[in-house]
Amino acid sequence: MSLCVLNPGPLTTVQDLGREGCAAEGFRRCGAADDYAARLANLLIGNNPGDAVLETTLRGPEVQFVTGAVFALAGAEADAALDGRPVPFFTPAFAPAGSRLTIGTARAGLRSYLAVWGGIAVAPVRGSRATDLACHLGGFSGRALHPGDVLPLARTGQEAAAHWQELCRRHLDRPLGDRVVCQGPAPWRQLGTERLPLLRAVPGPQAAAFTPGARDLFVHSVYRLTPDCNRMACKLQGPALETVSGADILSDGIVEGSVQVSGNGQPIVMLADHQTTGGYAKIGTVISADLPELAQLRPGQAVTFDWIDPAGAVAAARRRAALLQQVKERLS
Repeated sequence: MSLCVLNPGPLTTVQDLGREGCAAEGFRRCGAADDYAARLANLLIGNNPGDAVLETTLRGPEVQFVTGAVFALAGAEADAALDGRPVPFFTPAFAPAGSRLTIGTARAGLRSYLAVWGGIAVAPVRGSRATDLACHLGGFSGRALHPGDVLPLARTGQEAAAHWQELCRRHLDRPLGDRVVCQGPAPWRQLGTERLPLLRAVPGPQAAAFTPGARDLFVHSVYRLTPDCNRMACKLQGPALETVSGADILSDGIVEGSVQVSGNGQPIVMLADHQTTGGYAKIGTVISADLPELAQLRPGQAVTFDWIDPAGAVAAARRRAALLQQVKERLS
């Protein structure tokens, strides 16, 4: 009941949906940067949405299944092969004991997810198996995976084989054909010949700290991801946003999607590994339904913003949940 890492790729970590309710104690939430893709990979094979998966960055790992396992890939698509035979994304697959899975470089997007039936069974920390790279806790020894790491799986090879036969009997061993469901909701804005990702945001707790012109500029400009982007935050470059009396504030709470604006007027969007407090004014908060799109962008790519009210944010979250429900109902 294990998985051996032969080559981890640039950055592969164990993630789930993160640590909830621990921010007051200083623990980061962490979890999958693209939680939609992680949930989808789990649902395709009959897992709970929050079971632990492997998150890869740009290029995937090479792993060996010590025992037989049912698995699925989602997120940024790449060429993948099991013992040399191509494996499509967004479909359940069976790996016999001893077989090797190789995941190549993403053709577009940044992060891919490997889910194994039953989940990656590392020990939970504070209720989550997510890796916190900054605090060195959770996941596999609190770090990115290394060659030779052996990850425990929750299901035996015999159980996996029986589960695979059931999936085949019900004709669920086929690629998910609906691209809207595969990629999730992805709003966009057409600017001339360019079609750019659109991130919708509700006004932030310090929106009044910015001039009216800055609040308007924020949603009528194009920003590009800088090379200084990671699981903690995406730093953007574009028109500077002017404040009324400076960007510094008394530190207060930060959530995923918070758009801080530093002293140079440039926005910084918080991602899964964000800190729990911050001392820059926050002009907005990107809604949860649009964060997976941001998590899949690479440095140099462009994004735009638009305002949305809380009711619209809730409606967008419900639409995203409805897409995942479609996949869950395939197995029910």
